[in-house]
Amino acid sequence: MLRQRSVGILLFDDVEVLDFAGPFEVLSITSFSEELEIKPFKVETVSETGKMITARNGLQVTPTYSFQNAPFFDILIVPGGPGARQTEIHNDNVIAWIKQQDQRTEYTTSVCTGALLLGTAGLLNGRKATTHWASYERMERKFPMVDVIKEVKFVDEGKIITSGGISAGIAMSFHLVEKLLGEEAKKRTAKRMEYDLI
Repeated sequence: MLRQRSVGILLFDDVEVLDFAGPFEVLSITSFSEELEIKPFKVETVSETGKMITARNGLQVTPTYSFQNAPFFDILIVPGGPGARQTEIHNDNVIAWIKQQDQRTEYTTSVCTGALLLGTAGLLNGRKATTHWASYERMERKFPMVDVIKEVKFVDEGKIITSGGISAGIAMSFHLVEKLLGEEAKKRTAKRMEYDLI
C-alpha cells in the first residue's frame, strides 16, 4: 500500500527563502510514478503564530498552521537564515515545539543554520551534523557534543539529517526521495525540475 508522508516546514521571520522553498519544491512535485496522481509527500508550512511571516529579502508567506493547530509530521524540515541564528535560537517556544515534533517524526531535518535550532533542542548531541560553512565554528563552540562535518552537502545520521547552506537543502531533499522511494523517483523528480543531480 502506498503511504503518503506528511512534511512540515518551519517558517519564521528572516528565514532563508531557498532553505524552505527548495525542499518544498522537490518534495511537492515528487511522484510515486508517472501514472499515479497520489503524491508521496503532503508538504505544509507552520510558524509559531500561523500569521504571515516575512522571509529574508521581503518575501511574505502565510503558513498553513500555527504551533497550536499543527499536526505531528512524519518529516520535519527546519530551515535557517538570519532569523534562525539570531532570533529563533533564543525562542523557547520554537525549541520546545521542535523537541515535541521530534518525538513523533520519522525524520527530523535541517537546512543551513537550522542546525543551530536542532542543536539547541539537544537533538544533535552525540551525532555528526553540518551547517552553513560560515557557522561551523559557532556550531563547534556552542555544541561540543556534536561532531561538525565540514564541506559536505548533508549528513545522514538516521532519523536526523542536517544539510549545509541554502541550496544544500535541495540535495538533502533528493537524498530523502531516494531513501524513501528509490533512485528512479529521484531521477524522475530531478528531470521534471531540470535539475542536474551530482
